[in-house]
Amino acid sequence: MIWTELDTWIVLTGALTAMACAIPGVFLLLNKQSMLGDAISHAVLPGLAIGFLVSGTRDPLPMLIGAILAGLFTGVVSGVIERRGRVETGASLGVVFCSLFALGLILIRIAADHVDLDPGCVLYGALELAVVDSHAVPRIVWQSAAILALNLLLALLFFKELQLVAFDSRFAKANGIPSGWIQQGLTVVTALTTVVAFESVGSILVIAMLIVPGATAMLLSRSVAGVLLWSLVVALCSAVFGHLLAISMGPVWLGWLTGRSDLGSLSSAGMMAASAGGIFFALLAASTLARKLQPAPRF
Repeated sequence: MIWTELDTWIVLTGALTAMACAIPGVFLLLNKQSMLGDAISHAVLPGLAIGFLVSGTRDPLPMLIGAILAGLFTGVVSGVIERRGRVETGASLGVVFCSLFALGLILIRIAADHVDLDPGCVLYGALELAVVDSHAVPRIVWQSAAILALNLLLALLFFKELQLVAFDSRFAKANGIPSGWIQQGLTVVTALTTVVAFESVGSILVIAMLIVPGATAMLLSRSVAGVLLWSLVVALCSAVFGHLLAISMGPVWLGWLTGRSDLGSLSSAGMMAASAGGIFFALLAASTLARKLQPAPRF
């Protein structure tokens, strides 16, 4: 394995993106809205495509506006369907994001004919290409660092409000906290983070970054601050281990399973998501085993 400067930028970008996604992901889990992160990451696709079609360029401003509006649309419409259609939250989100995701794929295909846009990169990301830049520090690194700093700042400023809304929105509202605005703000931040993550990890893999670090952290801590901290650690470890596996052991194992010895490096973003899942299942198995080995209480 030969480590280059490009590998450093890949790991740094992946780590910053994963940690940025983990912060809103923790509060989505605490609100029992993990599917909302999934829905937003899929539903912003038509917003991106419309932004491309309207502006005719990949300028970030129309892309960002379209994605945020699509994310808000998802949250509002799924709530209306849940109340009026008398269905559970998961079902209402499923109806909205499946429809918008399909529409987004169609619009992206149309946009790709007019704009230099690769639908595969939008869906799966291109972390290895995103860090190739003529600047001393790649642009995607600055973007990922900026969204991480913004998410950390907002989490610190509104930590009390986010906690209260997550555990008892009625109590929060009774104490003068606008729970509806807090939840809408969480939706906007999730949509914004998803847009920034698109260029590096794509629409599909960002779901793992939003949900898995927070779910893993809940195995390690019972306090909100502890879960938030551990989710950042898990996200960082997933990025480092994922890239190491992608360029070293991953091709060897996959080559052995497929009988091919000519496989090159694997997708770093994909292996980062796989590593996050591997860390979760390893900790789940360890905690389950620890509970079984714990001696029964004596009365």
